[in-house]
Amino acid sequence: MDRVDWLWQWWDGVELWLVQLPVAVQFPVVMVVVLPLCLGVARLIDRVADWGAKNPASLVEAAPEPEPEPEKVAA
Repeated sequence: MDRVDWLWQWWDGVELWLVQLPVAVQFPVVMVVVLPLCLGVARLIDRVADWGAKNPASLVEAAPEPEPEPEKVAA
């Protein structure tokens, strides 16, 4: 647990610093950090989805369609 203790302390410090800023400063700071982060995550998800769609290993073998029955002729 001590291995990530520094991370929690750092995050608490950043959070406290951000909360104490005026709202007019908080908004641009959050947008400068959150927008690029969200854009990067969205692009990563898009690339993974494209890779999964193009990956031949992800294709499922479709069952062969049954042959249509011949038409019955009335005698």
